[in-house]
Amino acid sequence: MDDREALHLIDTELAMLIRRATSFSNDKRLGRMDRSAYLLLNRIISSAHIGVRALADEFHLDISTVSRQIAALEQKGYVKRNPDPSDGRAFFFEVTESGRRDLMDYKQARLARITDRLKGWTGEERDRFAELLRKFNRTLDEQSD
Repeated sequence: MDDREALHLIDTELAMLIRRATSFSNDKRLGRMDRSAYLLLNRIISSAHIGVRALADEFHLDISTVSRQIAALEQKGYVKRNPDPSDGRAFFFEVTESGRRDLMDYKQARLARITDRLKGWTGEERDRFAELLRKFNRTLDEQSD
């Protein structure tokens, strides 16, 4: 396959992946957590101290967008604000026990579906796919600056 054919194939397969991943994530059997909640909760859990500006920068979103998404998580009882001792106006976010539990339940359901879809793949194929997805996402991230 030449470069042009490969690029066309990548384009088509990406479009299909996005469509399928969206319907996959919206499957009601997985639970009721939207993509923004899933991503924000995962990120907040993995960080000791993260605020709205850092989240907005990381996800390449407006601060107002992230603030609305965080407010929705607060309303659901998934996150709480902790004041930043170095800046009385700023907050760090922390995932509550309820948020952690619902995230883990949702993540387990997602992982079970992914495991099912990849059951015919070898360990080497799964590892390679994971690494290529990570590399592609990092490339997208680097080039969006």
